[in-house]
Amino acid sequence: MQVTFGTPSPEASGVIAHVVNQGETPAGLEGALVEGAAASRFTGKPGQVFEGFATRDGVTVRVALAGAGESDADSRRANLEKAGAALAAKYLRSGVKAMSLDLSGAGLSAEDAAAVLLGLRLRSWRHDVYRTKLADEKKATLESVTVTASPKGTEKAWEIQAAIAEGSEFTRTLVAEPANKVYPVSFVHLCEKAFSGTGAELTVLDEDQMEELGMGALLGVGQGSRQPSRLLAIRWNGGGDEAPTVFVGKGVTFDTGGISLKPGAGMEDMKWDMGGAGAVAGGMLALVKRKAKANVVGVVGLVENMPDGNAQRPGDVVTSMSGQTIEVINTDAEGRLVLCDALHWAQEQYKPKRIIDFATLTGAMIIALGHEHGGLFANDDDLANDLLQAGKDSGDALWRMPIGPAYDKLIDSPIADIKNVGPRGAGSITAAQFLHRFIKNGTHWAHCDIAGMVWADKPGATWDKGATGFGARLIERFVANTLER
Repeated sequence: MQVTFGTPSPEASGVIAHVVNQGETPAGLEGALVEGAAASRFTGKPGQVFEGFATRDGVTVRVALAGAGESDADSRRANLEKAGAALAAKYLRSGVKAMSLDLSGAGLSAEDAAAVLLGLRLRSWRHDVYRTKLADEKKATLESVTVTASPKGTEKAWEIQAAIAEGSEFTRTLVAEPANKVYPVSFVHLCEKAFSGTGAELTVLDEDQMEELGMGALLGVGQGSRQPSRLLAIRWNGGGDEAPTVFVGKGVTFDTGGISLKPGAGMEDMKWDMGGAGAVAGGMLALVKRKAKANVVGVVGLVENMPDGNAQRPGDVVTSMSGQTIEVINTDAEGRLVLCDALHWAQEQYKPKRIIDFATLTGAMIIALGHEHGGLFANDDDLANDLLQAGKDSGDALWRMPIGPAYDKLIDSPIADIKNVGPRGAGSITAAQFLHRFIKNGTHWAHCDIAGMVWADKPGATWDKGATGFGARLIERFVANTLER
C-alpha cells in the first residue's frame, strides 16, 4: 500500500475519506452526508464506516466517514488505528484503486494521524502470492492513499510508523510463507535481502560452526531434516557503547513433532512455529529502518523438526552449549532445545544488559490465555512491567505468568541435568523454567510464549485471517519506551 502526501483532484480519487470522533458532528461536510450518517446510525464508534455521495466542484464523489471513538479515550491511538483499518477492510477489494484521506479534522495530532495511516496499511496487507485463480471481486484493488490534509508534522511521524509497518509486514510474510519456501537457509537469505544496505550487521553460523561451539541441543532438533540448521544474528548499534539488549527467537520453520509425531489434522499450521523468529526479524527491521537510537541484537535459531531415520529419539541425552545435559523425553518439545543454545550463545557473544525471547512454545499457553494475550515470564519485575506496558502501547498484549523453584523441580531428570518436559500440569511454566536454567546469574531475562498470537483464524482490528505480525511492534515499542527515552 503506497501512502503519499499531496492534493489530487476529486476525479483522481475513488473515495474521499474523513475521520470522525464519536458523538461529534463532522465539520465542513455536506448536510446530506451528515443526515445520511445519522440515519445509518453512524456515531463515530471505533471501526464504524459510513459511505455516501456528495457533489464537489461539480463532480459527484464517493465519501467515507471512519469512526475514531471518543477524543479523550485512553485507547485513542488504538481506536485511530481501527479507523484506518476499517477503511482498508471496506475498500481493499471494492474496485476502488485510490483513496484521498483528509486527516485535518477530529483534533488529531501528527502522531494521531500517523496512527490512522498505520492501521490502514497494516489491514491492507495480503499474501496472495500463490492464489492464481482468484475471482475479480476477491482481488485487492486499492493501491494508493493520498493524504490531502493533515496536522503539521504528519509526514515525519508517518516515516516512523511506515518503518514499523514494514517490520510487521516482514514478520507476517515470514510466518505466512509455506515451509517449502521458508526453511532455515532461505530464512537467512530473506533477512539478508531485507537488511541489505541498512547498516545492520548480520552473522550466520552453519552446522559445522555450531557443532564446534557445542550446540548439541539445537542441532539435535534438526538432525532428522534434510534442511541444514542455521543460527542468525542481526546487530544494530545505534546507542553508543551501551551493552546491547538482545531478542532471541524460536525459528522452527516446520514442526512435525519429530519421532513424537503430531496428529495429522492441522499439522499444516506448523509452518508458523517460527513465529518467534519472525517477530524478532520484523522487530529488528522496524528498529533498523527507523534508525533506533539503541544497541539491539536479534538472534534466531533456525531448524526443521522432521521424523527421519536420523532424527533424535525420546530418551536421547544431548549436551547443550552451556554444558548442561538434557534428557529428551518428547521430541515435540523442541523449541526450548533450540532456544537454550541460542540464549547461551547470545549471552556469551554479546554480554547483554537484558535478554528477551519470543517463541510459539507451548499449546498449554493457548489453553491458559486463548488468543487474547501472549504469556510473559520474567526473572525481573522492572523488565516484566516494561514489556507489559509495551504490549499495551503496541496492541501486542501480554499477561504475566509465574515461575519459581516449585516448578523447577518438575523438570529434574534422573539421568541428566534436566529433562525437556515436565508433567501435564503447568506446561507453559515448566517450559519457561527450562529456559531459565540457561540464563546466567545477574542477567535480566523475559520469555514471551506467543503460541496463540502469531496466527488468526478470523480477522482482527488490523489484520485479516492468517499471519498477524504479533511481536514485531512489541519489540519496537519496548525499545522506544525503555532505551530511547
